[in-house]
Amino acid sequence: MKTKGTVKNKINIVTLGCSKNLVDSEVLYTQLKGNGMKVEHESKKDDANIVIINTCGFIDNAKQESIDTILRYVDAKDAGIVDKVYVTGCLSHRYKDELSVEIPTVDAWFGTNELPRMLKTLKADYKQELVGERLLTTPAHFAYLKIAEGCDRPCSFCAIPLMRGGHVSRPMDELVLQAQNLAKKGTKELILIAQDLTYYGLDIYKKRNLAELLDKLSDVEGIDWIRLQYAYPSGFPMDVLDVMKNRSNICKYLDMPLQHGSSEMLKIMRRGIDRPKTEALINSIREKIPDIAIRTTLIAGHPGETEEHFEEMYHFVEKMRFERLGVFQYSHEEDTHSFSMPDDIPSEVKQERTDIIMELQQGISAELNQAKIGNTYKVLFDRKEGGYFIGRTEFDSPEVDNEVLIPASQYVRMGDFANVKINNAEEFDLYGDLV
Repeated sequence: MKTKGTVKNKINIVTLGCSKNLVDSEVLYTQLKGNGMKVEHESKKDDANIVIINTCGFIDNAKQESIDTILRYVDAKDAGIVDKVYVTGCLSHRYKDELSVEIPTVDAWFGTNELPRMLKTLKADYKQELVGERLLTTPAHFAYLKIAEGCDRPCSFCAIPLMRGGHVSRPMDELVLQAQNLAKKGTKELILIAQDLTYYGLDIYKKRNLAELLDKLSDVEGIDWIRLQYAYPSGFPMDVLDVMKNRSNICKYLDMPLQHGSSEMLKIMRRGIDRPKTEALINSIREKIPDIAIRTTLIAGHPGETEEHFEEMYHFVEKMRFERLGVFQYSHEEDTHSFSMPDDIPSEVKQERTDIIMELQQGISAELNQAKIGNTYKVLFDRKEGGYFIGRTEFDSPEVDNEVLIPASQYVRMGDFANVKINNAEEFDLYGDLV
């Protein structure tokens, strides 16, 4: 934190949490810029006198990071370095009444749907003509496209509906317009995000309409890749796979959080699906799109999880051989359904179960990557780091998946595609040479 050189009436937006939060920050950033304000996102100079913190409240670790960040800037305000501290996002939405008492020097707290009120507080207008416009904080060649807000699912462990409300789809024409605007500015990859992509359209079109949306987005000139993140397994719309198969710019990639591999645990978690139906769905997807990469996440240590349930999850992962997999340790969240159950699995047991699953997945990932040696892939390059240019295939999402590394002596421009022949592989990285 700088102690001098603060720029008067400059705003710094600090974003914590997931890509959905990042999109919210980008919308705020666009509105503030449209009002002629001086604003930066994650300013490295730390020289702004107004700070807006977009918080995450998903699980305990995220909450603590958000609180620590708020306290850091409140201390800067007390020291006279920062004039105003505003807090928005999920943590603020859920706990602003309590937090406003605990941290009274924050100037204002805002919920997740209070952008107009925040702009008014900052003496800015909400500009309708900027709806559909986005100033990106990511590299220009990829952007997240949030197609819906909130969630209607009843999952036992999840507090998202408490912070984001029920599912609300964004109109298709608005999404297509935003995609067109992004493409004109150089965006080549759209990453579709929502708490549940598969619910898209049910509220405004009275049917699951993700396939039609994909079809329209794939027609946008300049968009080379469209990627799907956060698809719910129960009621998965299989017509999405037909579009994926027929449209070359829809990545053969699907992020589908499954949460567990035990039918009994899935019932406790209120997921609306059991293990046999889950396995049948994954097999059907792979049969339809044979080279698809499926990413999933699991939860270790949910109330009620016995050693037998954990063993079932282990064998589920062993059998299904997911291309990408992550594990969360269960977090006991107030006002969720599972909060009424005792959180009686010790943290060291949750950690041990997490480590066991990830060790298993590490071996699976290594074997799957070794099988790629000798193959050539289209790679989108994101950055240069050390002695390498680093990119991704269509089977990999930014920040969470495999990366492809080529020697920096083989020059490529950031945001460009190139064909790379793989000559070496590790658990989570591929190495190759330009073809």
